[in-house]
Order: sequence, then structure tokens, then C-alpha cells
Amino acid sequence: MNATRLYTLKYGNNSYGRGQVLSIGRVQTPTLALIVRRQKEIDNFKPEPYWVLATVYRDTQFTATKGKFTSKEEGEKAFSTIEGKPFTIISITKKKGAEQPKQLYDLTSLQVDCNRKFGFSAEMTLNTIQTLYERKLTTYPRVDTQFLSDDIYPKCPQIMNGLFQVAFAGKKPYADIVKTLGGKPLPKTKRVFDSSKVTDHHAIIPTGVLPQGLTDAEQKVYDLIARRFIAAFYPDCKFSTTTVLGKVDEIEFKVSGKEILDLGWRVCLTPDSSQSGEGSEHRDNSGDKQTLTQDEHQTEHPTPLSSQKGGEGEALLPTFTKGESGPHTPTLTEKQTTPPKHYTEASLLRAMETAGKLVEDETLRAAMKENGIGRPSSRAGIIETLFKRHYIRRKRKNIEATETGIALIDTIHEKLLTSAELTGIWEKKLRDIEARKYDAAQFINELKEQLANIVNDVLADNSNRKIGQTEGHEGK
Repeated sequence: MNATRLYTLKYGNNSYGRGQVLSIGRVQTPTLALIVRRQKEIDNFKPEPYWVLATVYRDTQFTATKGKFTSKEEGEKAFSTIEGKPFTIISITKKKGAEQPKQLYDLTSLQVDCNRKFGFSAEMTLNTIQTLYERKLTTYPRVDTQFLSDDIYPKCPQIMNGLFQVAFAGKKPYADIVKTLGGKPLPKTKRVFDSSKVTDHHAIIPTGVLPQGLTDAEQKVYDLIARRFIAAFYPDCKFSTTTVLGKVDEIEFKVSGKEILDLGWRVCLTPDSSQSGEGSEHRDNSGDKQTLTQDEHQTEHPTPLSSQKGGEGEALLPTFTKGESGPHTPTLTEKQTTPPKHYTEASLLRAMETAGKLVEDETLRAAMKENGIGRPSSRAGIIETLFKRHYIRRKRKNIEATETGIALIDTIHEKLLTSAELTGIWEKKLRDIEARKYDAAQFINELKEQLANIVNDVLADNSNRKIGQTEGHEGK
């Protein structure tokens, strides 16, 4: 409130009696700063050319392990080194691995998936899941945990029975996948049931009450929650990864292929639920974490598949033998570096959850929630507020900063007001006060000191700049 009054009086364009307010918020301003920073990175990006050396051997594209060549001459030199010389397979390694089911939904992960799959805004997802909750079809939605308390376990068979009977347009979408789990007790794992990670409410799951008369949006959201819940009790998806290395002269090439051995929990996915775009965590037998690429996520059928990086589409790898050799067709392809992507509501929600850090790993992301900005129940409202104040706008699924939004962030020099990381630390202190781990008086004194510094810095600014208002509009 103090900063809003300060910046409005100092920088607001209040001519013509318009009385424009420059709104500063503990969560909204660092969120806006994330968007503005990304916008500037994109606007100032200058593409740079690079060259990729690859070769086709036995109808399979191998890519040079050296990576990118930054000059054409360097690439052409490598190309001439291998041209006309035989390609030799030097190693073939196979690793078996397993991909665990995704964790149950909290509000943020549900909003992320709904934005990526259906283009729903965070607010639309929140309103839809709130309606499902009020109709007693799903559990309390405004949660930031992906776990269930132990006392929910005895209720799960009854919920499964309810899902077995669910019918949309005369079809029972969950009957087969629930039936597969029948006849034996549901597994109870710490990845799903952990009372220590549940406070007032647990993860979002169906209640087992039969849904009727759902809108299209409600059915889509319900379907995600139902399938995620059923999949949590399924075994891991098992796969085999084959990596083949080849060599021409001294230059090494590589191709990888993946074969699904047992779909496991992936049978619960719908054929068109290709994926949220998030990497799913899985481990190979060495214990190393790996991440499935988005292309590999498209696997919905128990057919062997490979992902040839750099190849067109996906194809099975032939059977190679170590030491075999033969002719090949090398290529040198010019490409250009690409700018960072605009935030979508999905990626912005994740950035708010992790204080601006890009974190794909599920476990690490959960640990960072302590220092996130905003709460699951408030983030959708914060994003909508930035739209209403014309600091940001939508362009298809992308979120762009307006001139007003950029000017506001450029004017704020106090890092506390714009840093998601510092605001995350601040929120952590508030939660520590709540848990009696931090002194409230100390926090208030720190706050007073910070506020005095902010006021003095702004008053000392003699630039006489004013921030105009961008007329709000949705990009088409």
C-alpha cells in the first residue's frame, strides 16, 4: 500500500484528472518483473547461426556428439574429414529403466496441465474445479500438496468403485483401467500416502460421487483428476533405452532409441492426452534420473519406439553390431539460435511456485514450494489482476508485457519489490512466524527499515518521468 501510493504520486500520469494508480503488490510486482524480464530477453535477442554435423547410416540419422559448430568453416572442415570414409559402429548400450506414475494433483499442477492441454486460464481452471468441489465430485481444490493422508487409504476402494460406474454419453471411460486393479488390495506407497506432507487438506482426488450433467470444461478437468488418481496405483512404465555410438575417422556420432516394454500406468492416459509438456521423472537401473522428452511422451501404445534426436519423426532403430562398418551420407545443416519462449499461464504458474527458477524435477520443485511467491489459491487472481491493470496482455497462449508494465518495472529500482526470489524468502519468513520459528517484531522492524529506504530512494529521483497507461486489449 505504501509503495502504491508512493509510485502513483511520484510517477503516475495524473493529468486530465484521470487519477491513474500505479499498483505495486508484494506478489504481483515480482510476477510482472518475471514477465518483463522475459519480454526484454526476447526483444533484445539476436539470432546466431550454428552448424550441425550429422550422417545417415543404414537409414538411421546419427548426430555428431561434438555438438554445434559456431562457424561454417569449422563445420565444413569436419564434414570434409568424414566424407568418403567408412562409418563404424563402436558401441551399443542398452539400459532398462522405469518411469513412476505422476504425483496426484495440487492446484498449481492442475492449472498447469489445463493450460497446456486445453488452453484454460488459471482462473478458469480454479473456477471449474471449485464447481466440481461444490458438487461434491472432487475434494478441496486450493491445496499445495500432492499427497494423501494415511486415513484416506481405506476410502480408496470405494472411490475406485465410483469411478468404475462413471459414464459419459453412455460410455464408461474408467471401467477397464479400474477393473485391472481389482481382485487385490491397492498398493500403499509413500509417493501417494504421507501424512507428514499434508496439513489442512490433501491432494485433489475424485470423491467417487457419480458426475452428471457436466459442462465440457468440467468433464475435461474431472477426467484429468480421475485418470491421475487411478494411475497412482498402477506399476511403473518400463522401457529400454538403446544408445548407439559410431565413428568416422576421429569424429563420433550418436543415436538413441527407446522401446516401451510395459506401459504400466500409461494405460490410464487417454489417446489424446499427449502430454502436458512437463518431463516425467524416471530412473534407469543405475539410479540416475532421466527425463522423457516431449516426443517420447507421445507413446500411448505398447509398440516399440525410438526417438532419433535430429531425425524426422520416430522410427525403430535397426539391429546394429559392434564393429560393423559401411558407407554413409553426411550432412552439414545451418540452424539459428532461438529466443527464449514467452511465458504462458502454465509456465508462469510454475515460475511463481519456484520463485522464478526453472525447475523440471518434481522432487526439487516440491522442496522449493516453501520459497514460492503467492499461494495456490491466489496465483490465478494475481495473474488476472495484471491483465486488468493492463500491465500484461495475452497473444494467443503467450503472455506479453505492455509498455505500461515494462515502464513500471523499469522505474522500480528497489530489488525487494521486483525480485521473485527475495519475495519468496519473505513469504517463507511469514510462514515461519506462523509456525513460531521467527520473531514477528523482528520482521516488522526489517520491513520498516526497507520501506524507509524505498521512500527515500524514490523521493531522491529527479528524472521527472511519468508512466502512461496502455489501453488493454487481448492479442488475437
